[in-house]
Formats: sequence, structure tokens, C-alpha cells
Amino acid sequence: MRKTDRLFELIQILRTSTRPVTASALASQLEVSVRTVYRDIQSLQAMRTPIDGEAGIGYIMRRGYDLPPVNFDTDEVEAIVVGLNLLVRTGDAGLQKAASRVMNKLESVKFAEANLQVSQWSSVQPATVSADVLRTAIRDETKLRLRYTDVNNVESLRTILPIVLIYYVEALVLVAWCELRHAFRHFRLERMLECHATDASFRGRGATLRELWQQVEE
Repeated sequence: MRKTDRLFELIQILRTSTRPVTASALASQLEVSVRTVYRDIQSLQAMRTPIDGEAGIGYIMRRGYDLPPVNFDTDEVEAIVVGLNLLVRTGDAGLQKAASRVMNKLESVKFAEANLQVSQWSSVQPATVSADVLRTAIRDETKLRLRYTDVNNVESLRTILPIVLIYYVEALVLVAWCELRHAFRHFRLERMLECHATDASFRGRGATLRELWQQVEE
């Protein structure tokens, strides 16, 4: 999680809490170290964010500090609830956690949670590789080293340039330029045996590759 996103999330946690929250509890929710929480708190306080407290006791946001409200009509609220809950069917654990955080931030959607429920039937199969790795590589335009098995169970080792992640009902598919095949290829998440980011970047080429891929798909 980038620092700016983490600071925003930290504000949200403290803003919605009715009692002091310890640095340990904050670290657990943000999935960072306690030392990082201390540094983030200091950064926010330096920006005059009204956070009271201290190490070993806990932190709380002074009343009156809030972010601009976002208002949704009934149909918009229900669309948000169904859309966020459908993420459970993608198999993307990272997006599921993000959806839970969104639900906690948007007070207006909470009343619809019990009325609109999404079945987990036909969810994407469990995978060895985390979709977080794929989404991060697409955003950062970083090449991936992928060990993959095809429909015939033949393994291959490839270096790929990830550009699009497609969420189907029954599968999660990564679109990438494959340096082994010198062409665009589609890789199903559940067939990925290993995948990790390399030190090689294709920064500035992602948008062009997506345009080329779309032309091929038409």
C-alpha cells in the first residue's frame, strides 16, 4: 500500500472510531509495522490533522474533522452494495479486503447490506498466485516472471508484460505481451504456478500495448 493510500486509510479508521486505537491495532489493520504507524501519525500531525494521543496509549481523531460527504440515491447505493459483494466471486482477496474497507467508509450503503446478498456459487477457483501481484505489476508497468501450465499440463517459464486483468464469472484472466511467444497471450490465474515481479520495467508502454491488444481483439 502506497503511503498516501495508507495515510488516507489511517484517517478513516480514526475518524470512525469512538475510542482511542492503539498503534498495534492500527498496524494490524493496515498490515504494516508499529514503527510505520508511529511515523504516519507524526506525518499527519505535521500536516495539522487533529489526532490526539501518544505511543502506548492510543490515538483518536478530534471531533469536527471530516472528509466531504458523498451522497448516493437508493439505486446508486444498491449498485454499490451488489458490485462490492460480487468481488467475492473473483477470487481476488486483495480487492475483497478493499471492498470491505469501502463498505465501512460509506455509511449510506450499510442499510442495504442485509437486503441485497450475492451468492458465492461459481466463484473463481482458488489460485497459488495472488492477484495483488498482477494488479500491482499492471499499475507499475513492471515485467513479471511467470511459471505457467497450459490446458495440456505443459509447463513453461515466461517473461511477460502485464496490461489487463479480466474478471469473468468463472475465471480471472491476465492479458500480457509474452516475450517467449512475441505475441499477446491470455493466462488464467488458477494455472499460474509461480509469478513474481522482476527488476525490468516497461514504463510508458502500457497504454500503447493495451491499444494494440484491443485492435487484435476486434
